[in-house]
Amino acid sequence: MRIEPFRLERYFAKHEFTTRYLLSSSDCESWSLGELLAMASPELREAWERQRFGYTDSLGHFGLRSRIAGLYESITPEQVLTAAPEEAIFILMHALLEAGDRVAVLTPAYQSLTAVARSIGCEVIAVPLAVADGGWSLDLDRLREAVTPSTRLLVVNFPHNPTGYLPTPETFAAIVDAARHSDAWLLCDEMYRLLEHEPTSRLPAAVDVYEKGVSLSGLSKSFGLPGLRVGWLAARDSALLDRCVGVKDYTTICGSAPSEALAMIALDASGLILRRNLDIVLRNRDAARACFAPPNYRWLQPAGGSTGFPMWTGPGSVEDFAAAMLAERQVLAVPGGLFGWPGSHFRVGLGRENLPEVLAQLVL
Repeated sequence: MRIEPFRLERYFAKHEFTTRYLLSSSDCESWSLGELLAMASPELREAWERQRFGYTDSLGHFGLRSRIAGLYESITPEQVLTAAPEEAIFILMHALLEAGDRVAVLTPAYQSLTAVARSIGCEVIAVPLAVADGGWSLDLDRLREAVTPSTRLLVVNFPHNPTGYLPTPETFAAIVDAARHSDAWLLCDEMYRLLEHEPTSRLPAAVDVYEKGVSLSGLSKSFGLPGLRVGWLAARDSALLDRCVGVKDYTTICGSAPSEALAMIALDASGLILRRNLDIVLRNRDAARACFAPPNYRWLQPAGGSTGFPMWTGPGSVEDFAAAMLAERQVLAVPGGLFGWPGSHFRVGLGRENLPEVLAQLVL
């Protein structure tokens, strides 16, 4: 296997920890250990104090998987496999795909959603979103053309990173129908689920509406806990999960015991955590919309998650804009090319408390 360099992650690795202002972070404001432990029930706090640093169940702690299953309508703990979110993508694709398989992917996309499949030898077909009515849209006819009887896997991401696009329930049902009609597996990256800007717009999880649907999620984005490295796959097909466990034997084998304990505390406190994070996102969305106005910008309204994907309409390229912000104002901006997306878009992170301070640097 030869996998291409992960351009976005290498860009962050080079600049994220040495640049003062981060414009393009995708996660929500994080929590301290003390804040998280203060949310714990007496039972979970006692369990934390007694926590040992041994190996854990390959599937994940049963208590953790039980709490994860509770996020879905039809899933049991036995239908959940825990893994770091990025690891989960790698595991699923190696368990499901073979060289020559056809994979359709909604774009722009987080690079691993395309690169892992290509590294296996799959044919990857892009299904691009389009700018429409001050936001984003999906051409269902184009999707149906891409998902054929030879398609092994359809990969989508809702709420979408980096655009914040969220389809209507009718459009999402049509996506599921396209996968079902072609007997394709459907992987839905749901890392930003539960962070819909209008809670009534929340879509059902893919695993709840399609027998070959797989839901990928975790605590890094909507919960603001990327340092725990806790994510999961939820699937109804036991044979697929068994294959995924077999692949995990070659990655991490099992999860981190302390991270699993803290993840259970976070899931029990999900209401408090998600309310705070959504409040931050909505405040920042309004501030960003005011900042990214003509003549130098075009704001495209996100509907969910903690990212937006506006356009640079000023002089020069978006890469020139990002380079100038970094060199002159210590602001790290991620141009759309790092998502394999042509044109003049750049990502804006809406989940951090200090975004207004970052935005102020752009108008100095």
